Amino acid sequence: MEFESPIVVADGGKVRKEWIDYNGHMNVAFYVLAFDLALDVVYERMGLGEPYRERTNHTTFSLEGHTHWLREMRLDDPMRFTTRLLDWDAKRLHFYMEMFHAEQHYLASSYEMVTMHINLEERRSAPFPQDLQDVFRTVHESQRELPPPHYAGTTIGIRRK
Repeated sequence: MEFESPIVVADGGKVRKEWIDYNGHMNVAFYVLAFDLALDVVYERMGLGEPYRERTNHTTFSLEGHTHWLREMRLDDPMRFTTRLLDWDAKRLHFYMEMFHAEQHYLASSYEMVTMHINLEERRSAPFPQDLQDVFRTVHESQRELPPPHYAGTTIGIRRK
């Protein structure tokens, strides 16, 4: 199984009318939704999508997320996403994603998140099966040579000089 580095969702859709707030741009909450929809595509490619959940009664839940809003996205702006698997272990995945304006190519937002593999019957964490861990290893190895993402691992606060 081969993966480009980073994993690209070239057609991330367009900013929808219902995502626009009274400031005339994409509301902050919908950035996270757009990242989640793009991650669904990545999950499908990795074998962790909805068919996996239906077959195994396992899925992932989000544990933590950090968003940087860098540039406005407006109605009908086309989106492109990149995804990197920064780290993983037997039960967790650490992703870093970027949203770009697909035509003007500017970085609009970044999103860093940690997810946990969950057994839905028990509603508790569970190890990923070995075949998925092999996929994660392949993805992680393919991205090992990439430079560290600029906005990954940041803390929140008012920066003073």
